[in-house]
Amino acid sequence: MAYILETARAKINLALHVTGQREDGYHLIESLVTFADLGDQLSFSPDQDWRFSQSGPFAGDLTADNLVLRARDKLRDAAMSMGIEIPPVAIHLEKNLPVAAGLGGGSADAAACLRGLLRFWNLSETSLPFADLALELGADVPMCLMSQPLVASGIGEKVTRLTTLPALSMVLVNPRVAISTPEVFGQLQRKDNPSMTVPQARSTDALARELQQLRNDLQAPAASIAPVVTDVIGTLSKTGALLTRMSGSGATCFGVYPDRNAASSAAGSLRALHPAWYVEACTTKAD
Repeated sequence: MAYILETARAKINLALHVTGQREDGYHLIESLVTFADLGDQLSFSPDQDWRFSQSGPFAGDLTADNLVLRARDKLRDAAMSMGIEIPPVAIHLEKNLPVAAGLGGGSADAAACLRGLLRFWNLSETSLPFADLALELGADVPMCLMSQPLVASGIGEKVTRLTTLPALSMVLVNPRVAISTPEVFGQLQRKDNPSMTVPQARSTDALARELQQLRNDLQAPAASIAPVVTDVIGTLSKTGALLTRMSGSGATCFGVYPDRNAASSAAGSLRALHPAWYVEACTTKAD
């Protein structure tokens, strides 16, 4: 057993269409998803006991119901029920992403915990009900496990790898306002919106134009709960962004820029204008 690191990459919904609702209340979605080169960090090390610690700028915003601990316990219990002996592990979470921000932070942390423990304990996905464990932790966890450009459908659990999406230079902005995902879905005026057409463009400019034809159906209800979302979108649109939109259920919004230099310049301007906001330039993963 060795010291292991895993990155819980920020999940960005480039588009999110709500297309229906199941009888059990879960909403049906179609979403174009990519992942940034920034996120939380998890480390795993040998220990005599089952330990968990946390640090980072947003560690104080975490609740006691931590998805990292739930992921650890589910994988540990599944392995032990199959007679697999596993030693204790110390897990440390460096929380760099805002909480309840529409970036899949908790789900990404849970997915990174599952990936890290598989390596730490030298387990195989095929030897455990791994996909079921991931889905039990949340509808976003399967897509965060993949952590590659993808299309998500169903309640988010059906994921298809997308091999045509280019890397994008972006700026993420969160006004330090947490928004409840169930509350956002509760404010939806329409739950049978048109389906999404998957973009085919392979360049930033062309993709931005195609994305303009898509939507985030949660943006309007999120803005009704937190009007600052509209302020963030408006501020981003003045910085030379090719596209501005909210990610997930908010309140984080993003701008897409022609290149990393343009994104970094925009991020610097936004930090100076709004020092209390979370502002980070990033590059998303390509296929």
